[in-house]
Amino acid sequence: MFAALSNGWELAKQSYRVLMLDKELLVFPLLSGLACLLVLVSFALPLVGSDYLETITDERAAPQDAAVYVILFAFYFANYFVMTFFNTALIACAIIRFRGGDPTLADGFSAAFSRLPQIFGWSLVSATVGMILRIIESRSERAGRFVAGLLGMAWSAASYFVIPVLVVENVSPIQALKRSLSVLRQTWGEALGANFGIGLVVFLVSLVAIVPIGLGLASGNMAMMILGVGLGVSWLILVSLVSAALKAITIGALYLYATQNTVPEQFDENLLRQAFVQR
Repeated sequence: MFAALSNGWELAKQSYRVLMLDKELLVFPLLSGLACLLVLVSFALPLVGSDYLETITDERAAPQDAAVYVILFAFYFANYFVMTFFNTALIACAIIRFRGGDPTLADGFSAAFSRLPQIFGWSLVSATVGMILRIIESRSERAGRFVAGLLGMAWSAASYFVIPVLVVENVSPIQALKRSLSVLRQTWGEALGANFGIGLVVFLVSLVAIVPIGLGLASGNMAMMILGVGLGVSWLILVSLVSAALKAITIGALYLYATQNTVPEQFDENLLRQAFVQR
């Protein structure tokens, strides 16, 4: 386990070096976040004053009628579509870099638009799974959350490599899920280790935001408070963007090595080799 976490940490550092070569990749998680915010607003505003709004925004609230199920499914679908679209663009650019190219934002958008049918299909699958987990969670206060949490973690692991499969292999969503599971069986230790390594670093770096926020609030001056909170929030946004980009780059590198035995120039071959269970 410690070896897996160590390798995951190293993979995260090497992914960061790739990001420094193509800093424009941060645009994709930024646009994804903004688009998801617009989706939330577009669903929430028409529902202000209705009982539906609480059900959609509170994950513990149980849907009461068919209309809520329809609204929730549409909300999940729209969010998954946005996230999948921009992750597809980001990973496509990372793979171009891994293969010796110099990707542009246009390359990423072109790759994402060329996979619109697959993105649409995968968003339907993801929204369906999300609805099932929501229903399970809302049926029982404690047991439902526990079961939904376990199933959610299993689903996240199973779908870990779906996006690079869609980008490179151009297969159906179900085939992409099966392929993802196949690759995960080889790389599960470092795939999860890399996620944990990036998550740990993100948490530690995020703590820096406490400094300007704390100093601003402690000053007692309104202008300093606004400045401190603004700097802290800006830092948290930047950290979240970098985190999303690093995870996508790492997934792309692991996928290429697993399926094509290709070692990206920016990565250590010995490290990637250790990321796989020999069969």
